[in-house]
Amino acid sequence: MKKIFTLLSLALLLVACKNEKEQETNADNTEMAETANMEQESDTAFVDIEPISHATAVFHWGDDVFYTDPVGGAEAFSEAETPDFVLVTDIHSDHMDAQTLQAFQLDSVKIILPQAVKDQLPPEMNEQLIVMNNGESIDHMGYNITAVPMYNLPQSEDAMHVKGRGNGYVLEKNGKRLYISGDTEDIPEMRNLENIDVALVSMNLPYTMPVDQAADGVTAFSPKKVYPYHYRGQDGLADVQKFKKLVNEENQDIEVVLLDWYPDMAPAGQN
Repeated sequence: MKKIFTLLSLALLLVACKNEKEQETNADNTEMAETANMEQESDTAFVDIEPISHATAVFHWGDDVFYTDPVGGAEAFSEAETPDFVLVTDIHSDHMDAQTLQAFQLDSVKIILPQAVKDQLPPEMNEQLIVMNNGESIDHMGYNITAVPMYNLPQSEDAMHVKGRGNGYVLEKNGKRLYISGDTEDIPEMRNLENIDVALVSMNLPYTMPVDQAADGVTAFSPKKVYPYHYRGQDGLADVQKFKKLVNEENQDIEVVLLDWYPDMAPAGQN
């Protein structure tokens, strides 16, 4: 009887040790997952994006502020901080508006843009302008800025976005990389991007590309975080929820962030 009691006690002790070990393992796994999530968040939290409308946004990167494609007049930026610099991607009116740029009255602020945009701005703005062509890089205010192609596929003389006219941009600072696509389709230059932390990718027909093509392109270069933007087309707003679903079906590690770029319009699938 004493032997049986001893064996039973030993068995209970082994079970308790096993349960304790499993609890420690589960706790370690949970801690590792939380640490990974925190690291992922810190990798992409370096920039805060404030949508104004469509392709127009205010970026906060540390203490720096810059605008992309400012249109809508100075009143659209009445609550925004003064920019340290401005990026313009293309000549179309949803990206370039001379009156808005002049309304800021920021003579010392540089505007980075393609030659085609400069050609349409008043000569008195020339001292503010920095022209970049596809493939060129500059260092400005601590950022390395590279102009990357943005264009329609297939290419043709009457394409709405011909290769070489407009710029997408990759900005890099302190090892962090931000990609702003501009009006592009799923082009090789986008698919071949590397080490992108945060990306803004356009998707609207017939001007750029459908959501499935955009999702395929995004999963090809796998940014850590992606924001769909510039998604108003001829038939209303593109289905960005579908974009998110397609991206995460292919790669669940890509964080898809849906911001409200069109507060006065209902998303696809809603009244």
